[in-house]
Amino acid sequence: MDLIIVESPSKAKTISKYLKGKYRVDASGGHIRDLPQKTLGVSIKNGYEPKYVTSPGKEETIERLSEAAKRAEKVYLATDPDREGEAISWHLQTVLGLDEKGLNRIEFNEISPKAVEKALTRPRLINYNLVDAQQARRVLDRLVGYKLSPFLNNKIQNGLSAGRVQSVALRLVVDREREIQAFKPEEYWTIAAEVQDKAKKFSPFRAALEKFKGKKYKPANKEQADETLAALAAGEYAVGNIKKSVTKSHAPAPFTTSTLQQDASNKFGMSAPETMLMAQHLYEGIDVEGEGHIAFVTYIRTDSTRISEDAQSSALGFIAEKFGKEYCPEKPNVYASKKGAQDAHEAIRPIDLTRTPDSVKKLLDKKHYNVYKLIYERFIASQMAEAQYNSMQIEIENGDYTLKASGKTLRFAGYTAIYQESKKEDDEETSAKLLPDLTEGEKLDCNGVKADQKFTKPPVRYTDASLVKTMEEKGIGRPSTYASIISVLNKRKYVEKDGKYMIPTEVAYRITDMLVKYFTDIMDVGFTAGMEEKLDDIEEGGKDWRAIIGEFYPPFEEKLKFASADGDEVTDILCEKCGHPMVRKSGKYGKYLACSNYPACSNIVSEGEAEISDTPCPKCGAMMTVKSGRYGKFLACPNYPECKSTLPYGEKKEDVFEGVCPDCGKPAKKLRSRYGKIYYGCSGYPDCKFMSWDMPTGEKCPACGGALVKTPKGVIKCANKECSYKIIPETPQKDQPNEG
Repeated sequence: MDLIIVESPSKAKTISKYLKGKYRVDASGGHIRDLPQKTLGVSIKNGYEPKYVTSPGKEETIERLSEAAKRAEKVYLATDPDREGEAISWHLQTVLGLDEKGLNRIEFNEISPKAVEKALTRPRLINYNLVDAQQARRVLDRLVGYKLSPFLNNKIQNGLSAGRVQSVALRLVVDREREIQAFKPEEYWTIAAEVQDKAKKFSPFRAALEKFKGKKYKPANKEQADETLAALAAGEYAVGNIKKSVTKSHAPAPFTTSTLQQDASNKFGMSAPETMLMAQHLYEGIDVEGEGHIAFVTYIRTDSTRISEDAQSSALGFIAEKFGKEYCPEKPNVYASKKGAQDAHEAIRPIDLTRTPDSVKKLLDKKHYNVYKLIYERFIASQMAEAQYNSMQIEIENGDYTLKASGKTLRFAGYTAIYQESKKEDDEETSAKLLPDLTEGEKLDCNGVKADQKFTKPPVRYTDASLVKTMEEKGIGRPSTYASIISVLNKRKYVEKDGKYMIPTEVAYRITDMLVKYFTDIMDVGFTAGMEEKLDDIEEGGKDWRAIIGEFYPPFEEKLKFASADGDEVTDILCEKCGHPMVRKSGKYGKYLACSNYPACSNIVSEGEAEISDTPCPKCGAMMTVKSGRYGKFLACPNYPECKSTLPYGEKKEDVFEGVCPDCGKPAKKLRSRYGKIYYGCSGYPDCKFMSWDMPTGEKCPACGGALVKTPKGVIKCANKECSYKIIPETPQKDQPNEG
């Protein structure tokens, strides 16, 4: 039996159901190989060669797939149709020992019986251009992240991370907040009159002041507003230019990844990561009562607005049947994708149009239903005719002032019969009815004029939707990265949410300022967008990925060296270990001295103003110094980083050694764990590695030969948990009263 390997068990379950047992379908659970988690994993001296290791927890998966591949007549790699999916297939091919020249790769844009069966008839070779593009991104992001993150941790605080795209996105949020903080509102006034024909045949309507002496005008203060009101009261209102027209609104394009995230945020308040999780489930398949595992939508990571001819034909047939032929456009709607879009993909659309939102409402939970309804209705709307409106504009003249009234009514619903676009935050309400049928020059009565004081508003903070839109417009990141970037900003607490709006935290400003100061290019939006284009060039086969990394990394490394050493001052203090001059450096806890002979000598000591305690280091014997950390003062060994011993502040010299090691007879040391718990270790470490939570007495257990230890309550017991030997101290007896 042939074997098909996909990423997720859910996807495997859906495909297995569609193929009715003709193939064995298994899942890799994503990448089975990746760069190591705790080391750089990139050989800079060897052409930036990545060192791949088995992903944590994937040993059993590899063993299972290897056995299945050996038994299979043919192995098909059916991972997602993008760079990441191609790289996963390449790793599978390598680890499973499949023929590099074998036609193992299949792909499909939707998980449907027809699409999967068709893909199986058209297997191909691994596309190494796609693989190289993914490798380049992975190596580039690893180099930036693994080099910048320690720099930030040293300069600002522990636990910080930086990323090639993540940090630029954070800068957008920080810059916007600073624009808001620096914004100075400017006063202006709006003036509107309620006017009506003199015969009172029509209802009164509102006209807003627009021009003064033919130029756009808004009073800047109360004095100007009062002057305008007085002039309008003294003058007469008459109908000026009248403009009637039929306006059209073209249907929006079907969803891409970014527009889906934006619409879900605007209409349902869903975060980008949450939207993508729901969409991923709809793509891979969901258990439906009575039908098993069903996939609902096509591939959901795309920046293309293209629709297949079959899908378009099905949509037009559905529209004609449900709404009428007049709702079908004269020519099928075609949408231009943005530059650089992956047009081998389609836009996001439903797989089966008979699965209407109403028909699946009881089968899906609320969030899955909301996302499916958005995708379904947006796709149908994208293939429908334009909406048409009867529009009318009337200019009202009063001396040097011109007022304007606008209104429109729906003439033909078109695509709005199924889908309403999200209203923009700065949209103004438009009259829902047409204005009265007046004639030019006709005199009007004024029922009242009103002036309202207003102030210009600062820029609006970013939401998930607007940040995704901005990143897409500026070419930062790609469809598969938007949600993960926003997720990191929230998880790392670089931003906080005020409702749906992002507010940068204090550390976000420090990170942004530090990176902008030293790494101007990396933090530049244009530079980041340009790098994305270079990655696209790799995919198209015109660029060597190692050459692109080679152009980027050496200048970056030089900037990193300068940034790390900036502010360092060579002193006349000599290193006590090697005699080289010490360099004064600045760290997150203040200034310290480091040997200039680094890395040959890594001696680091506190500045002269540091307080020297009378407590020797329990590991190396050096007199410990007093340091200040986030939890207050503590004692630290001056020989850091060679010796990383610490003790609580106030630990007495005589309290350092307590007890006797039962293994070698040397004094035991009283130590404290990272969580503050006392424990005991042999002073002969590392030659003797004895450790105990209780104080060792130096004696051996007469029952089993284990170490005898003393608990805080004075109980002598065997350290061997399987031995019950114990000596409980006698409790002093109180004097008993005399009897008789």
